[in-house]
Amino acid sequence: MAAKVKKGDRVIVLAGRDRGKSGEVLSVDPKRGRATVSGVNTVQRHTRQSAKSEGGIIPKAGPIDLSNLAHEDPKDGKPTRVGFRFEGGKKVRFAKRSGELIDG
Repeated sequence: MAAKVKKGDRVIVLAGRDRGKSGEVLSVDPKRGRATVSGVNTVQRHTRQSAKSEGGIIPKAGPIDLSNLAHEDPKDGKPTRVGFRFEGGKKVRFAKRSGELIDG
């Protein structure tokens, strides 16, 4: 199945405590149906001091369900759905709201 959300995409959160926030996708776990987005769903991790790091309470982005995310339209920045089409013999993703290409 084709991936609608990939690493590096700009997305907007549709539901949950961070509704309305936007950010860049840091990682995607397609098996669990979750993605990690920068600045969204931040959780605090308590870490022990080591030779490499200082320890303390560190904010970290937690995973969020893919169903709560929508692509940011490249034209106006509003949430949009993703479609697929072939251009020049290559399959590309496009924003259904404006028709703009998301990649490629």
